[in-house]
Amino acid sequence: MTASFLWLAAVTGALSLLTPCVFPMLPITVAYFKGNSDRSHAHALGHASLFASGIVITFTALGLGLAILVGAAGLARFAANPWVNLVIGFAFVGFALSLLGLYDIPLPFGSRLLNTVDASARNRSGNAIGSVLAGFAFTLASFTCTAPFVGPLLVSAARGDWMRPFAGMAVFSIVFATPFFLLALVPRWTTKLPRAGGWLRDVKVVVGLFEIAAAMKFFSNADLVWRTGIISRRASLIVWILVAAMSTIYLAVSMKRGTKSRSTSRSIGWLAAATAAAVTFWLASGLSGRSLGELEAFLPPAPVTAFAATANGNGGPVALNWILNDHHAALVQASATNRLVFIDFTGYTCTNCRWMEANMFSRPDVSAAMSHFVLSRLFTDGEGEIYENQQKFQEDRFGTVALPLYAIVDGLGRTVRTFPGLTRNPAEFLSFLNNGS
Repeated sequence: MTASFLWLAAVTGALSLLTPCVFPMLPITVAYFKGNSDRSHAHALGHASLFASGIVITFTALGLGLAILVGAAGLARFAANPWVNLVIGFAFVGFALSLLGLYDIPLPFGSRLLNTVDASARNRSGNAIGSVLAGFAFTLASFTCTAPFVGPLLVSAARGDWMRPFAGMAVFSIVFATPFFLLALVPRWTTKLPRAGGWLRDVKVVVGLFEIAAAMKFFSNADLVWRTGIISRRASLIVWILVAAMSTIYLAVSMKRGTKSRSTSRSIGWLAAATAAAVTFWLASGLSGRSLGELEAFLPPAPVTAFAATANGNGGPVALNWILNDHHAALVQASATNRLVFIDFTGYTCTNCRWMEANMFSRPDVSAAMSHFVLSRLFTDGEGEIYENQQKFQEDRFGTVALPLYAIVDGLGRTVRTFPGLTRNPAEFLSFLNNGS
């Protein structure tokens, strides 16, 4: 077991915190542990630890169980399933409307579990069990969104290597659970702070608006897999701009009405409104085609037949011509031209793939180096036998279903070098390309 594998597990655990499925759980966590805010520090610390342990134990057990039943490849396909993404997207819209005050909805954990968790918040004797169950429920609610991160760690389990995936899932879930362990202590800390008036209502409204924006990512995932072209980059941006603009207006109106609020709270509120306004204008700049950097990973890409960078004659990126979903044709071309093949294992729903395409492949030096290869782009998360075969090829040949994965092979398909995952270091990626050629 290598340190790099454990580091990957830790990084994926941290990245999983950025998935939108986690957002609705923040106020839920605070609300649950608010019942412990009047008890001793040792009591709060103990039950926060139990809550985090529930997350760690459940992630590890559920991950290994799914690896045994369906394997990492099956888990990755489930996470990319368009119907699953539509359900998640509509669930987020439902959460958003609830936060906006249209109605109240119960937590989606089942009435028996809810009753146990709720009773534990009122009964000291049942609180320990309730804290563990709350962590269990939290994991189930967020597992679908975190499955794309969990999947790559489960390849070893599917092949019978138990120690490696067990350690990987343990590290992943500990990193994932740590912020919520700290959050579970917040209610006790916040009781010592001055009252902030209606700030919590404002937070609920803004979070509700941004959950609508988050839902667009899941709707876009389904659209990309089905290749209907309904949800374009521009359409997603317009929704995000409207959300940011509505947040700006709401916060500004709230601050104007809150004349009795403390000056410190009003200052924070106006700062939040100004930040939302800045985000609105920044997002609007993307409508002209300007890159939004890190955010591009969460936006729909250009059509898959036009993923290439465009040469502009002024030191810009070199046009890249991809052979899509036909690796055999790429090998034939490589043999005929005596070149190597650059394989891009990618996915319609892969955010890290979009980041690399928008921020790495578009660099003039990187695109120039890539242009010397025959470029083979293989999607592994679409619907149909071809995508399942390409995912199986990736797993059988390279031992992972993680996306993105880059490989350089010769005309006979023999591996020259591989590069797993995303990198923000152009020199590192250029070294891979140049050494491989």
